[in-house]
Amino acid sequence: MARRAGRGLSPATGGLQQAEPAARLLDRAPCGLLTTDPDGRVVTVNATFLRWTARRAEEVVGRRLVELLTPGGRIFHETHYAPLLRLQGSVHELAVDLRCADGARLPVLLNATLVREPDGPDGAGGAEREVHVAVFEATERRRYEQDLLRARDEARAAEDRARSLARTLQQTLIPPVPPQVPGLDLAAAYRPAGDGTQVGGDFYDVFPTAPDEHVVVLGDVSGKGVDAAVVTSLVRNTVRALAVLHHRPSDLLAELNDVVGAHETERFCTVVLMRMRREADGAWQVTVSAGGHPPPILLRPGRRPVELAVGGPLVGVLGDQTWAEVELRVLPGEALVLYTDGVTEARGAEAYFGDERLLATLDRLGTGDVASLVEALTDEVVAFQSGVTHDDVAIVALSPR
Repeated sequence: MARRAGRGLSPATGGLQQAEPAARLLDRAPCGLLTTDPDGRVVTVNATFLRWTARRAEEVVGRRLVELLTPGGRIFHETHYAPLLRLQGSVHELAVDLRCADGARLPVLLNATLVREPDGPDGAGGAEREVHVAVFEATERRRYEQDLLRARDEARAAEDRARSLARTLQQTLIPPVPPQVPGLDLAAAYRPAGDGTQVGGDFYDVFPTAPDEHVVVLGDVSGKGVDAAVVTSLVRNTVRALAVLHHRPSDLLAELNDVVGAHETERFCTVVLMRMRREADGAWQVTVSAGGHPPPILLRPGRRPVELAVGGPLVGVLGDQTWAEVELRVLPGEALVLYTDGVTEARGAEAYFGDERLLATLDRLGTGDVASLVEALTDEVVAFQSGVTHDDVAIVALSPR
């Protein structure tokens, strides 16, 4: 049915005939409205579009729509708008920038429908007649998208900084490589929980107190984060200082307990401490004391691994505590394995790694190369958790040569 005269957009003025209320509504609609011929040349345009672009009707009517876009928008027009319109007959929310009369950019979303001449009862399949285009101003949406991208980039940068900080803090608590001790093969591994962005409380240290005497300490401060790292640093440095004053590990733990208890924190720690002295026959005399920590495991060729019978209260919880000691000789070919509870309390699909699984694994791995033993044990604990550790894992193994 033919349209009545006076309705729709006027190609001569670019505005609407003011006699009809509906026409005024279209002319002042909250979106830009254009009609183009099939080649994209503007035939009619409403007042809203002209106001947005600060153009007169004669500057728009007769020009191709693509000429009103920025260079980037023209690329999108040729690679998205025109092909989609030909193939699908419509375009939805294509984000481009209009070029205003003063050269400013106006972010918009283009929606377009290709109208064809009727061809049969279904009213489709005829020749292309015109294109109806609706233009929605998208400045706030573009700003919102830019804010989202900026927030994403800032979050990624903050995550990278957190990982870097965690690595830096952890490196101050964990020796980058196990120290070289004459007459002793020593290996260690540390695996942080999760993705490593949280600083854990696990730590270990090996340092000399005399030419043939060393102290080995492995511990776990409760909690994670910077506060835990502060207490971890306090414990590690205090042990080094007290090792010069106290020969017996039990006395050292007693004084360490006072230091941690006096610190302004609610955190506590578990510690296993060994003072080792090399003897003339190559064996090492070891004195062990533990505060709330899993005891070391002794490996001997041809025998089942055994836990040392040593234990004691947590460090930093209650005052006036005492700790027991165990003394033993470790011969060449034998090994001691120290670990944190991230090993035995590793959570699998249906159970914990547990003490029995740990002893069975060490029995299978044997007392050969301690570096291979530590690497294999760490891999098994991580694999048991499907590659995602739920707690920090620290392991130290040593064997006389």
